[in-house]
Amino acid sequence: MKRIFKLTLISTVFIAFSCTDLDDELEDTLTEEFSVDGIDTSGGGGGGPLLSAFARLRAGGAGNSGHFALQGVPGDDMAVPQKGGDWFDGGIWIDLHRHTWNAANDRIDEGWNDAYGGIGECNISLDGGTLDANGTAQIRALRAYFYYRLLDLYGRVKLITTSGGDAPQSDRDAVFDFVESELLAALGISAVTASIDLSASALTTDISPYRINQFAALGLLAKLYLNAEVYTGTPRYEEADWAATYIIDNGPYQLCATGCTTPNRARRPEVETDPETLEGYAAIFATDNENNPEIIFSIEYASVGGGGMNFAQMTLHGPSQLTFGLDAAPWNGFVTLEEFYNSYEDGDLRKEANFLVGPQTDFSGNPLIDFAADDDDLQVNYTPAVNELEPNALRQGGARMKKFSFEVLGRQDMNNDYPILRLGDIHLMRGEARARAAGDWNLSLPDVNAIRTRAGVSTLGSIDADEFLAERGREMFQESSRRTDLIRFGKFQDSWWEKTNADAFRNLFPIPVNQINAAPDLTQNPGY
Repeated sequence: MKRIFKLTLISTVFIAFSCTDLDDELEDTLTEEFSVDGIDTSGGGGGGPLLSAFARLRAGGAGNSGHFALQGVPGDDMAVPQKGGDWFDGGIWIDLHRHTWNAANDRIDEGWNDAYGGIGECNISLDGGTLDANGTAQIRALRAYFYYRLLDLYGRVKLITTSGGDAPQSDRDAVFDFVESELLAALGISAVTASIDLSASALTTDISPYRINQFAALGLLAKLYLNAEVYTGTPRYEEADWAATYIIDNGPYQLCATGCTTPNRARRPEVETDPETLEGYAAIFATDNENNPEIIFSIEYASVGGGGMNFAQMTLHGPSQLTFGLDAAPWNGFVTLEEFYNSYEDGDLRKEANFLVGPQTDFSGNPLIDFAADDDDLQVNYTPAVNELEPNALRQGGARMKKFSFEVLGRQDMNNDYPILRLGDIHLMRGEARARAAGDWNLSLPDVNAIRTRAGVSTLGSIDADEFLAERGREMFQESSRRTDLIRFGKFQDSWWEKTNADAFRNLFPIPVNQINAAPDLTQNPGY
């Protein structure tokens, strides 16, 4: 059976400059549609007593602060070059990229505050006594996710479980055990096994990407177990495999591939080369992706009332405002590293979806001009190469991040939702877990090749750990995964563009100095 979800938006559009006649291409009534066989995509977030806690996910989720910055900028895929006086910010971005940060780095402090802000909201909800069994299970699982972020970033934190309460600093093993136990409790099981029975779980199987169902809780457990050897020294790969397999075999989700389409809201009416629709991988991250059949659990963003996603501002050069008719000039910060960009082969659909490169045009398709260009070529041209990290990076250097597609006439806050868990990631987690458990990377090939087939590239006949990490990077770019993946694969101390520091203690961030000053019983992580 084919089910179709439709939402009608009534809007009046304005543009701050008169470079084109929009004619009939941008209509007052827009129909958003995802159509996939066998999937009911009508789930939504809604309000109620869970709203405040889940809304806290937006802090640092998909902006130039907190969790996204900490997971991306220290990796081998992105950087924030200093362009004269722009984006220096006291050196915090340079330090994150070069692995020379200290405990006073603002982004590191934000990552801590964002997670504990979410934990505080969860504790308020749990202490209020108004939640039913399902609501209680969801909030406990959500709190576990916030603690998972602290476990991953800082290791040794306080396990505070009451509103306004305090606790001693726990070691990393204890934080791992707490996250695991809370997720298992929400699922109504004592352990993840090869035969999972969720009949006692208070969580439902309803498709609701802004809330936690059984599959989302299992996905968080799969992520926890996949990294267990890093966190505790004890591998838990079989359990990661079992949790991921249950989702794949029993969940209602599908890889968004051929036939999974949504309108391209970045299409300029007068530019014939702009596609009318986004399909497959590109559709997962579109501006109206809230009902995409691949997404299991996501952060709800909206240009009005749900701000925080501002990738267009973070990555585009100022003149690109005239490409999309944005309501504000972008900030020209985040770029992709050339070597990472070149790791995609030509014809990989993810390469086209993830990056904006080459000569740029305006809203009407004419050359986009930068009268303050760094060279004699006034047309904006995003080059994969970046000349230097600091102090005078060229303003047009670096492929720009466009995985989360832009929108004509867009505001500074974007409408795209940000996946925390999606089926493509679950496949890669299962493939990796099976390979590590058996010591044979070729066991990951069925899952890897499912992802590569969707990307339009040839399947592999064999694979090793390095190629798996590269494939995971190509698939998961811009999804707050790279730092954790590099650590798990033992690559975080490697050298790459403008980064040579190999301090092993930097697998954990320092406890922020502001937090130690506020709570002197906190002790610093080794090395800082």
